[in-house]
Formats: sequence, C-alpha cells, structure tokens
Amino acid sequence: MLVWLAVAPFAGWAVLRTIPADVDFRWVQLVGFTPYVAPASIVAVITALASRRWTALAVSLMSTATLAAHVLPRALPAGGHTTGPPLRVLTSNLLKGSVPGPALIDLVRRLRPDVLTLQELTPSAAAELKRDGLEGLLPYKVDRSRPGVGGSGIYARFPVTPDEAIELGGFGQARASVDVPGAGPVEIVSVHPCAPRYENRFACWAEGLAALSGRPRASSVLAGDFNATLDHAPTRRLLAEGYHDAADTMGQGLATTWPYQPWHFNGFAIPPVTLDHVLAGPGVGVRAFGVHRLPVTDHHAVFAELVLPPAT
Repeated sequence: MLVWLAVAPFAGWAVLRTIPADVDFRWVQLVGFTPYVAPASIVAVITALASRRWTALAVSLMSTATLAAHVLPRALPAGGHTTGPPLRVLTSNLLKGSVPGPALIDLVRRLRPDVLTLQELTPSAAAELKRDGLEGLLPYKVDRSRPGVGGSGIYARFPVTPDEAIELGGFGQARASVDVPGAGPVEIVSVHPCAPRYENRFACWAEGLAALSGRPRASSVLAGDFNATLDHAPTRRLLAEGYHDAADTMGQGLATTWPYQPWHFNGFAIPPVTLDHVLAGPGVGVRAFGVHRLPVTDHHAVFAELVLPPAT
C-alpha cells in the first residue's frame, strides 16, 4: 500500500497531463510545475524497485517515461535556422508600468529589437517611455495602455497597421500588422490574458488564450505574458495549430521567466515557471533566444531573433 502511495500521484499527473484539456481550475494552477514533477517521479520508480512490486514498477516507469516525453524535448534544439528577412522580438511585462523607462530603453538599445511588445503598460509608463526616447528607437506604435494590469502595447521599427485588440475580462491584448522589409505584413499580438490566480478568473484566462487560437498565418508572432506554460492545454492547442515556441526550438524551453524574485501564494513559495513566450507561425524560423532581467517587475523579459519567409 505504501508503494502505491508513492506511485499513484505521479501516475495521475502523467494521465492528466496527457489529456488535451485543463480538467479543473486547480489543475490549471498545478500543471505548470510539470518540469519539476517529471524528475521527481524517479522517486516512485526507486520505491517500487526497492519493494519488488513489479506492477507498481511498471506503472511508475510508464509515468516517468510519459512525463519525460513531455518535458525533455524542450531542452533539445529542434533546429529552426532558416534564411530570410530577420525579425528581432522583445517582450516584457512591466508590472503595472513599474519598470523604469531608462532600464527598458537600455535593454532595447542593447538587443536592437524590431518589435517590442509590452504588457501591463499604463498611460504613465507609456508617457515616460516617450519622454525617455523609446520612440526614437522604435518610432511606430500601437498604444493600448490603461491603468492597472490590463494595458498592452506594440512598438516597432517598421510601419504598423493597428488591428482590433482582444478585449476580455479587462485585459486588452494589442494586435497589429508590422510591415517588415522583404517579408511583408507580419501579424503581432502582445499576449496577456488574465491570470488564473482565483477560480473566478479561470474563464477569463481560458477565453483570453482561446482568442489567440485559429489557423495562424505563416508570419504570425504571439509574444508576451501568456500566464500559461507549455504544459497548459490552451498553449498546447496553439502549438498543435502550427505555432512553435522560440525557446523550445532553441533547446531553452526550460528557462523560467516568472517569478525571478521570491513570490508566495497562500503562504507557499512558488518555484519559477515559464509564463512568457514568443510563439512563431509555421513559416517563421528561430535563430536566437534569451531571457533578460529588468528591475522592479517579477517577469524576465524574453527576446527572440526570428527569420521570416521572404515576400513572394
């Protein structure tokens, strides 16, 4: 009986992770920690082996193999290098506009992104960024700033055509087409659905991610704070539709982005997970990826150098 107490939680986790849906609100809060559960499942294998419980051993081995199959590929480069016009993308959650403008602009100068997507962009933060010279580096923008956590924005080196923002639960996800030389229009979304911190926000979170779904254009880019990892069903659905994660493609899919400072929920310390992503459409290659620290915010900024299909 004690052996099964060690085996059953990992077996249940493996089964739930394989189901193509988030079966319950509490599971949504837990499934993001699958990269920690996968190596921990070895404990069940060792326990069953030491106890010579062969059925339990078989179940534990299957559970560990299943979890490893979900997690390990993220540490293996998939080879996304292609030829074509480059597009450098940077995204950052500003924590209610708290990131100092000079710090963000310094990062922009160092990384030289062509597109910058921002989440939790407040009107005061947008004004500070303008005052500090961001628009001299990225002169085109779509400003969907608002007080609090629901604002977003897109800044670009190339002309942009604003599209209708995705508005759900007080969160506005800015959208635009960026006219990249040699590639034509590239659809950009500054992703930020509401966080599933409480059960009454679960529907808002699910709907905000579902609004990103649909057959992606060859040159689509979703960049931002997804409030979801690659283990959440809505993100997996986007990947199944043709998007690919820049970090995963470069073998850095286990690089965590939130929180990089101690953060507690109901008295428990939260291990860091990967909530911030750059998802690229099926025609887009990936040449580089990295995470970068900014002051004040609890999210790492995420950078990806993409390669677009040439215009025909």
